[in-house]
Amino acid sequence: MCDLMPAAQPAEKIGKMKKLRRTLSESFSRIAFKKEDSGFDEICVTKMSTRSCQGSDSLIKPLDTIPEDRKVQRTQSGFDPFEKPAGQVKRVHSENNACINAKSSSSGKESPKLRRHSSPSSPTSPKFGKADSYEKLEKLGEGSYATVYKGKSKVNGKLVALKVIRLQEEEGTPFTAIREASLLKGLKHTNIVLLHDIIHTKETLTLVFEYVHTDLCQYMDKHPGGLHPDNVRLFLFQLLRGLSYTHQRYILHRDLKPQNLLISDTGELKLADFGLARAKSVPSHTYSNEVVTLWYRPPDVLLGSTDYSTCLDMWGVGCIFVEMIQGVAAFPGMKDIQDQLERIFLVLGTPSEETWPGVHSLPHFKPDRFTVYSPKKLRQAWNKLGYVDHAEELASRFLQCFPKNRLSAQAALHHEYFSHLPPRLWELPDMSSIFTVPSIKLQPESGDSIQVCSKSKATSNSKH
Repeated sequence: MCDLMPAAQPAEKIGKMKKLRRTLSESFSRIAFKKEDSGFDEICVTKMSTRSCQGSDSLIKPLDTIPEDRKVQRTQSGFDPFEKPAGQVKRVHSENNACINAKSSSSGKESPKLRRHSSPSSPTSPKFGKADSYEKLEKLGEGSYATVYKGKSKVNGKLVALKVIRLQEEEGTPFTAIREASLLKGLKHTNIVLLHDIIHTKETLTLVFEYVHTDLCQYMDKHPGGLHPDNVRLFLFQLLRGLSYTHQRYILHRDLKPQNLLISDTGELKLADFGLARAKSVPSHTYSNEVVTLWYRPPDVLLGSTDYSTCLDMWGVGCIFVEMIQGVAAFPGMKDIQDQLERIFLVLGTPSEETWPGVHSLPHFKPDRFTVYSPKKLRQAWNKLGYVDHAEELASRFLQCFPKNRLSAQAALHHEYFSHLPPRLWELPDMSSIFTVPSIKLQPESGDSIQVCSKSKATSNSKH
């Protein structure tokens, strides 16, 4: 009996194998039947391409052309937890686009073999992500690690700004460039400069931005003595709008100054230069206090504080606001940090534990080093604040020595200073400019109106 057992075991296995083959054959028959019944003659697989397959009869039908009884049924909520929003889908550039044809039910013939799409353009045509897709026109400026050029895109013919960052083999890519690129990729707002493209070569990293023809510093230099009050209001509203957007995403700019606020020819203001920006997703006490150009650096940072949040940017907003109205920098320190703090305390008063809880614990606060000043009204330092309704009160809410007392960007947008603006401005989508509202436009600056008058007089004299 024991000798017969091994002979019976293979026969049983063979029977099971035959049964499994029949089951698999039936399953494939059902799959083939469903494929033929669906009416899909061809399946086209293409990477990042909307082009049709050359020489093909039909492609996968879009969802709205599939019969109702064959559409995939969603859950009652209509939410697919595994479906990414369109804005989060990473685009992959690839020339390996291919059509894979399945067996046609109508002809019964075998499908053509795998074949490539013909490229819509020649290999030498300009493409995004390529250095030769942009033409340098002129140098706009140069910094410690980057040079900025005005350029032109060969892809669409538009003007661009090319920020060319020099790479040192031993040092690698500057962390400021990596930070700026990574943050700007996720910021989509009309009051934040748009990052179009990134080009990486062995020698350089180039960030391609939308081109904006001037900045607030140049604009104020062109119109000295203070800007038109209505224009100040529109510039400040846009600055707060862009800053509120970034702060809601836990991002600090950390380098607010007029040079980093771009102004388009229509008056649109855009936050730029996020090289020092920092994402503050969780509380941290390790931030550097070597941020923000000296004139726009808040007293808490000047005194060595590294525990700061969005209030850091709001001090800079106050300094820029005063400068736009008065026509001169609010606190133009000429020597060092000590001089800068003295200028601040001269207007706002020398802080104490009563006015600024915790100030004595800051690393660089030495009471015996500072003259004791009492606070003044802001209009005593900058008289033009008194000529504009609610301007002095708003400026004082920004320029608070104690960081936690500073007004947030979101709250500032609803300050009385903006009460004369159309309500529609608060309803605009993120990517809509305030200048899409018909009644919103820049007013001629005082220098512009003088030039216009002189031109009109010259024209009238020439006629006579």
